[in-house]
Amino acid sequence: MAQKQSSEKQVEALLQTIDPSEFADESLRHALTVLLNVIEQQQLEIKQLREENQKLRDENNRLKGEQGKPDIKSNKPKGFKSNHSSEKERHTPKKHAKSSKNEYIKVDRTEILDYPASELPPDAQFKGYEEVIIQDISLRTDNVLFRKEKYYSPSEGKTYLASLPTGYDGEFGPGIKALVMSLYYGGNMTQGKLREFLENIGISMSAGYLSNLLIKNLYQFNMKLHRIELPG
Repeated sequence: MAQKQSSEKQVEALLQTIDPSEFADESLRHALTVLLNVIEQQQLEIKQLREENQKLRDENNRLKGEQGKPDIKSNKPKGFKSNHSSEKERHTPKKHAKSSKNEYIKVDRTEILDYPASELPPDAQFKGYEEVIIQDISLRTDNVLFRKEKYYSPSEGKTYLASLPTGYDGEFGPGIKALVMSLYYGGNMTQGKLREFLENIGISMSAGYLSNLLIKNLYQFNMKLHRIELPG
């Protein structure tokens, strides 16, 4: 049980390092935000199910004349530090009106749906619109051909080559890396399933590169976690 809690804390701390606003592509930012919110909601539901399961065990023990598990309050911070979803949305009780959460949903496009005029009675009067927000996601490739300027100085015997943008190294951009880390550590997706998922959306990544990418980022994550735990 302690090992599971430690793993959950590592996942939570790792997700805090992913900020969708750092990515220029709007569809990618939206996709990452949706994924992070789904992971957060799943972790919350898992916690609630464990608490309910513990209550049932305690009740069963009570009926047997045994003592239940002591109610020890956790010092775990509530929610993620990164604002992937709004604070109000995370802590509003489930029984709140469904329409209220639409305030926190970003609308990317609007479509007007016409009612077939041929099916309307002659005296039908237009009364405006009824609005319904449908959430969806679009995963597409954003493969970039960078043409890096190159200069040569005969007097210095030196070549000058333009650098790639930050995050673009090793043949893959920051969007792919963030998505892979989210699905692997947050979504518990295996490396095999990850490669299959990437291939289905048009991304070719070798098993060796994927493995190295996950190991490298895990090391960086552990270093960040270690620095966070240091006093002062």
